[in-house]
Amino acid sequence: MEKESAKLLLREYITTNSLINHSHMVAVAMQAYAQKQKKDEKSIHDWWLCGLLHDLDWEVYPDQHPIYAVEHIFPKVELSDEIKHAILAHAPDRTGIIAESEMDCYLFACDELSGFIHAVSLLRPTGYEGMKVKSVTKKLKTPNFAANVSRDDIHKGVELIGSTLADHILFLIDVFQEAKEKNLIE
Repeated sequence: MEKESAKLLLREYITTNSLINHSHMVAVAMQAYAQKQKKDEKSIHDWWLCGLLHDLDWEVYPDQHPIYAVEHIFPKVELSDEIKHAILAHAPDRTGIIAESEMDCYLFACDELSGFIHAVSLLRPTGYEGMKVKSVTKKLKTPNFAANVSRDDIHKGVELIGSTLADHILFLIDVFQEAKEKNLIE
């Protein structure tokens, strides 16, 4: 599936700007991690697609997310089994599928933390620019800030990718700052 087709599919199922932005954030995070690992161009594209489409059914079918997309939407488009598995594995409580592959683990690790970093950016006049790891970790300790973001999932994601929380946050801040400068995210 080409990038433009994927973006059109996203807009077909998602209308809220915040969820579209989140999808793009996870896509650029996944792409950046694939590039960091020196994946080939096809794999980099697949990681981007996985990030972009991971919440495709969340707005329209929240009670069936992400199973609905995997069973009813993705068969109509060209998505690899690896992407489908990663999308199922990013919601193990709903699907019973656990993260196994690198793609699975990185999607799980990038999803919640991307949303959280975005929430922190909204408090800052400079957004991602100049954001420090310390300010993100401090907000993580505030339970009522972005309360819907699972801190347990953030910590589990860091374990899954074999990183430290600080390194993962720093990497994503840098990715999002660059993506914002290129108008890829809000």
